[in-house]
Amino acid sequence: MADNTTFQPPRGMRDFYPEDMRLRSRIFDAWRTAAEQSGFEAYDACVVESLELLKRKAGEEIVDQIYHFQDKSGRDLALRPEITPTLARMVAARQGGLAFPLKWYTIGQCFRYERMTRGRKREHYQWNLDIIGEESVSAEAEILATAVRAMQQLGLPPEAYRIHYSSRTLLSALLYRLGIPPEHHQPAFLALDKRGKIPDSAISELLRSGGISNEGIPAVLRLLEIRSLDEALQVLGSDSLAADEINFFLACANAHGILPALQFDIGVIRGLSYYTGIVFEAFDARGTLRAIFGGGRYARLLASIGGGDTSAVGLGFGDVVIAEILAERQSAQTELPRKGYHVACMHPDQLLLATQIAASLRTQGHCAYLALAPMKPKTFFSKADAAHAAFAILVGPDDAAAGTIRIKDLATRTEAACPIQQLLE
Repeated sequence: MADNTTFQPPRGMRDFYPEDMRLRSRIFDAWRTAAEQSGFEAYDACVVESLELLKRKAGEEIVDQIYHFQDKSGRDLALRPEITPTLARMVAARQGGLAFPLKWYTIGQCFRYERMTRGRKREHYQWNLDIIGEESVSAEAEILATAVRAMQQLGLPPEAYRIHYSSRTLLSALLYRLGIPPEHHQPAFLALDKRGKIPDSAISELLRSGGISNEGIPAVLRLLEIRSLDEALQVLGSDSLAADEINFFLACANAHGILPALQFDIGVIRGLSYYTGIVFEAFDARGTLRAIFGGGRYARLLASIGGGDTSAVGLGFGDVVIAEILAERQSAQTELPRKGYHVACMHPDQLLLATQIAASLRTQGHCAYLALAPMKPKTFFSKADAAHAAFAILVGPDDAAAGTIRIKDLATRTEAACPIQQLLE
């Protein structure tokens, strides 16, 4: 008896049919173009990492989400859940021979076993931008300006999204002002980052286990009620290092022309422990989806894996949420530009001539789809139109004898005669 089982991709994983690849390619092209316009250099890395490298952030939520396994030699390996630790490993390996600051980008696939919601899969492609070895917050502004340029190239207007930013330096100074010593700041960050995801009672318990007293917990939670940068600076005092850092960051953002897209949000903390300074997340304007991208300043990650104590700024921009936004705005369904040729013949006797024409067009640098068997005119032109070809050439029985072929412009629906020899040359 035949097995009629229909196999599906594993839960949370995706197949990409040609129509899906068109949207994915559009997103990737925008990412690459924006990165290279800003002078970032491309790199790539293996998708399988040492589990030990990823466990350097043990105790954080991401550790429980890692797809890990042992290879046939008993080594503990994992599919990368993010790219930043891999980047840190690569930089640390050649730190003495690299010319800093580095401006690198990559587009890589990441895997996390987590609860799926809209805009969240168990795998995704992620565009990473990193500037390594630059202390100035001009690096944060440069990275955000590059991300904004990518969204512009995808057709998203400024009113479609907002970039929320805050500063761990600022939040740390506020915690210190409450009398909380620096060794308890990191547990506080990780607890406060869960605000809105778990009840405040659970956050209070996390703060308590992080060394914060029962008397200090309400004051820590009240910090998240701050609604503006001015309010935060009034609490802190405008002469602080955090204030200077943020003000210069905003001046750089203004010079890039992206200041209107920024919004102070003290609740942006980021869950990973390696962040140390300005942090940011972008959201759709309606706030119906998870973050479009996120990132910030990190200074300790390289040192934690044996590298030098080098400061860096990074951004991760996934493909799942932005694809949802484009679909909502129907940008994903916009008419694709027509390009290239479709070439076919009506009878087997003309197949070799059609093949020569297609080969000649390709040699000249054109895209040319060749039908590998004869086609009826109606079927051929319908297929060429559906593929968004710019031109169609159907070799008929009399064309070889006449030495002339007709080229149909599929946008204008007009035809022009062309000598066959001219096409072949």
